[in-house]
Amino acid sequence: MKSFFRRPFDDVIACLMPIMSVRTPFKAMGPMMISIVITWFLYVPVHELLHVAGCVMTGGEVTRLEMKWYYGANLLKEIFPFIVSGSKYAGQLTGFDTRGSDLIYLSTDFLPFALSVLIGVPLVHFCMRKRRPILFGIAVVVGLAPFYNMPGDYYEMGSTITTRVATWVTGSAPAIAFEGIRSDDIFSLMSDLFNDPGEKGIEGAGSIAIAWLLVGVSLVVDVLLAFLTYFVGGLLGRLIVRSEVPKFVLPARKRPRA
Repeated sequence: MKSFFRRPFDDVIACLMPIMSVRTPFKAMGPMMISIVITWFLYVPVHELLHVAGCVMTGGEVTRLEMKWYYGANLLKEIFPFIVSGSKYAGQLTGFDTRGSDLIYLSTDFLPFALSVLIGVPLVHFCMRKRRPILFGIAVVVGLAPFYNMPGDYYEMGSTITTRVATWVTGSAPAIAFEGIRSDDIFSLMSDLFNDPGEKGIEGAGSIAIAWLLVGVSLVVDVLLAFLTYFVGGLLGRLIVRSEVPKFVLPARKRPRA
């Protein structure tokens, strides 16, 4: 378990060591930072459109995707009529129908992170073996996406799983609306629960206590899912870049003369 949680941090440090150990590390850091910025602006619209694909491919329906204009919303809305320019987030799927299916809900949330598993984390592993500042910039954005999305998409996945299990355990619809703690913004949800829980359909001290308990469990599931995504990507990464692993052969020890 220690290795499971340490692996992402160790991998990032291993990638940075070849970059920072050169005579002029700032020259290497410049291309890396430029790569991060460019990749970010390309990744955001792809990420949001993969949410749409995850919903539609599993039987759901999308009616509205909000996105900031500087991520290409004005151009993309000419191609995808459900895109609206303007959002308080980089992008947010605000109009979608999962037809009551949690599997569609989870697919909608998770599909963008298939890029982390298939491309991002394997790139991290490649950069651990060779000094590649530009590729590492791409790897940071795509490979580490599960971690900076823990307050958003991964919390939503965690809360979806937690509330479904809670409904199974109770055997029927409980006193509080479990679905009320599902959110793609944990900070906004916690603010609502603290200031006006009734807006989420949660009333009474007992129901509020249960809601906070479920939020806590959802956060634990959230963190586990993020690290599990990286772990699976790491398994694939080790397979893909296996031939790149440097082989060190220790010299044979000479036996001391009698």
